[in-house]
Amino acid sequence: MVKQAGQAEKRSVSHKSQPVRLYQKATFTGFKRGQRDQHEQQALLAIEGCKDRASSKFYHGKRVAYIWKAKNSKTASNFKCRWGKVISSHGNNGMVRAKFAKNLTPRSFGATLRVMLYPNKSI
Repeated sequence: MVKQAGQAEKRSVSHKSQPVRLYQKATFTGFKRGQRDQHEQQALLAIEGCKDRASSKFYHGKRVAYIWKAKNSKTASNFKCRWGKVISSHGNNGMVRAKFAKNLTPRSFGATLRVMLYPNKSI
């Protein structure tokens, strides 16, 4: 074939994109509490982008992971993980309550957690 002047050759360019994130970030804000008592069995989480009670219902039943740096003798990695589950909404501003297999430590106040987008109940 004869190329015409000014016509560039088409090349296939592969664009590298970010991997798909299967979790939403959340912040551990404290434990469920009353005026005098604190209930460490339930952690309060503020999920990014979740601003009202209706949108927090999507996260009910989702798994939550708290990951921190520490020597892990089981897997020989430098991370440990504590798993939990979102159990209900808390208030009208999008906060949720989560229950963990072992309670979160007070040192983890303000830490970032991962709210996994599975199990998906909408399909």
